Amino acid sequence: METIAKVRRLYHLDKETVSHISRKMNLSRATVRKYLDHVGDEPKYPQRKSRPRPQLGAFEAILQQWLETDAHLPRKQKRTARRLFEGLQKAGYQGAYDSIQRWVKAWKANVRPGLHQAFVPLSFRPGEAYQFDWSSETVILDGVAMAIKVAHFRLTYSRMSFVRAYPRETQEMVFAAHQEAFLAFEGVPERGIYDNPKTIVDVVYHRSHKGQERDFNRRFLALMNHYLIRPTACTVAAGWEKGQVENQVGNIREWFLPRFRALKHWIS
Repeated sequence: METIAKVRRLYHLDKETVSHISRKMNLSRATVRKYLDHVGDEPKYPQRKSRPRPQLGAFEAILQQWLETDAHLPRKQKRTARRLFEGLQKAGYQGAYDSIQRWVKAWKANVRPGLHQAFVPLSFRPGEAYQFDWSSETVILDGVAMAIKVAHFRLTYSRMSFVRAYPRETQEMVFAAHQEAFLAFEGVPERGIYDNPKTIVDVVYHRSHKGQERDFNRRFLALMNHYLIRPTACTVAAGWEKGQVENQVGNIREWFLPRFRALKHWIS
């Protein structure tokens, strides 16, 4: 789905020819034309058979406990992945050492990221990008307190905002919010900046040597493909990467919501 979206953006937005896209992406011209004619919501794939749980599964809790304990010890007293592997073998683990080594490396990268982080000021061109986020609020409907979800959009150059409330944070609400926002903006930016919710991102992979990669949800990619948007997901737990809409959430909660908590028509 990402390949289809990239082909369509290159053709419709960057005005590249079919031949150039074919060479650039190592695809046949027939495949490029097929992708350009693609109108379906998402490709259909056969259901994969469930895989058996790795042998490490039953020992993950033990391994995590050992690592958390070692985190408080002096460096020379901490167990290496090899020593942890040997300890698990004594506890009954029959899997390979490589599985332990990869798991330990991923755990350390996730729990103890690099100590030195750099922050680069963000700047945007007109029409380049928007930021999206959800917030949880409470309103009064017919005298009853009700929890709602509020979709927030923020154009990164003009700072124009769009806010719409929904009863839930489902994927249907995500799609409806985008449609309403682009109608209000009277246009569609080139790029969208998002968190990593399940309605948008299926999986985030933590790989210390390649940074963080993720698999976007296929239906969400179909939405991006329809509007020719390049989706960008923030680093996990790095809200400053979409700081404009994060601030907007607080401002709307402080300035706007107190005056409209009892308005029924505000809820979609």
